[in-house]
Amino acid sequence: MSTRLVNPHRPFRHVRHLSTATTSAGSAPPSAEPTATPVNYPTNAKGRTPLSEEQQRFLDSALQLRVNQAGELAATLIYTAQTPPIIKAHPHLRSMMQHMYDQEAGHLGTFNALLARHRVRPTAMYPVWKVAATALGWGTAMMGREAAMACTEAVETEIGTHYNGQVRELLAWLRTMEEKGERFEEDEELQELIGTLKRIRDEELEHLDTAVGEDAKKADGYGVLNWVVRGGCRGAIWISERV
Repeated sequence: MSTRLVNPHRPFRHVRHLSTATTSAGSAPPSAEPTATPVNYPTNAKGRTPLSEEQQRFLDSALQLRVNQAGELAATLIYTAQTPPIIKAHPHLRSMMQHMYDQEAGHLGTFNALLARHRVRPTAMYPVWKVAATALGWGTAMMGREAAMACTEAVETEIGTHYNGQVRELLAWLRTMEEKGERFEEDEELQELIGTLKRIRDEELEHLDTAVGEDAKKADGYGVLNWVVRGGCRGAIWISERV
C-alpha cells in the first residue's frame, strides 16, 4: 500500500486559485474578458489563500493521525490477545482471526509511517492503551466466541464512525474550495489520503460485518458489553486527541 501522502517539507499551508485561462493556440487574446470572477479572499505575497484557523488546526493535528495510530495499535493488541483462546476453542476461526489481524497490522503500519513522516508524536497514553487493549481482548475471549465478536463489533462501530468523520471533513473542504475556485497545492496527495482513509474505514466495517455474522449479538450481556466497549472507545479517542 502507498503511504506517500504529504511531503513533510511542504506541509499544508495554503491554497491557490484555479485559473480558467488556457495557454494553447486557441487561448483568448489578452484584451478578452476574463472567464471567471476573481475570488476576493486575503492572499499572501505569492497569491495563495491561507487556510482558515480551523482548517489549519485540523491539518496541524495531522488529521488526527495520533488517534488513528492509537486505535490501530489497540485493534492489533485486541486480536493478538483474543486469537489464542478463540482458536483453541474454535480452530475453524483461525484464518478469519488471522485475516482481521493482518489488516489491522497493515493499518498500523500505514499510520506509523505517517506519524514519522509528519513528526507527530504518539499519544502520551500509549502505554495505558496497550494494557487496556490487551486486557479487553483477553477478557472478552475468555468470555467466549460471541463476547469476543461483540467486542469487535463495538470497537469497529466506533472506529468506522471516527474515520467517516475525517473523510466527510476532507471532502467538505474540497467541495468548498472548488466552489470558490481554489485548490490545495498538495491536492493530489490530499485525494490520496482520502482514498487511504476510505479503504481503511471499509476494512474496519468489514470486520464489523464479520463479527455480527459470528453471533456477536448473541453474547451474554450483549447490551451492557456493547455499551461499555463503545463508551471506552469514545473516551480513548477524546483523550488521545488531547494528550
